[in-house]
Amino acid sequence: MTSENPKLGVAATLGVYGFTLDRFLGELHGAEIRTILDVRQRRGVRGSQYAWANSLRLQASLAGAGVDYRHHPELAPTTELRELQYREDARHGVGKRSRVELAPEFRERYTKEILDLVDLDDLLDGVTPGGPFALLCVEADARACHRSIVAERLATEYGVVVSHLHP
Repeated sequence: MTSENPKLGVAATLGVYGFTLDRFLGELHGAEIRTILDVRQRRGVRGSQYAWANSLRLQASLAGAGVDYRHHPELAPTTELRELQYREDARHGVGKRSRVELAPEFRERYTKEILDLVDLDDLLDGVTPGGPFALLCVEADARACHRSIVAERLATEYGVVVSHLHP
């Protein structure tokens, strides 16, 4: 699909790292996010400071804030793709939390092996009409996360205006 979809005018992306639950919910409220599309494969986050972002806790908090939650594991990178990125991180001496960009091979393979196979029309059918939505993963910087690739596709093919929320 290449035409603009009027019900999907605005989207955001955000990660878990760097946020507390209160700051996370505050960002969602400030951006008027009505639906979260969780694109993580595993919906748990290591570290007690991020226990709030584990699946059931996060869903309960979002429901209390009036934000709809949908999990889309079909958009998550495979373990093999994540390991490819980890190898590149190690080669460049960066950790997952300090990465600032994705490896070109990861971007290419993610697009070909994952994103090109997903029907984004189906994904977007669950978005609240007229309401901004957000793609959620863990990395603080969208450029270091596959959600940026999904966001680029939404902007290019659906005319969605995307912003990246930061802690």
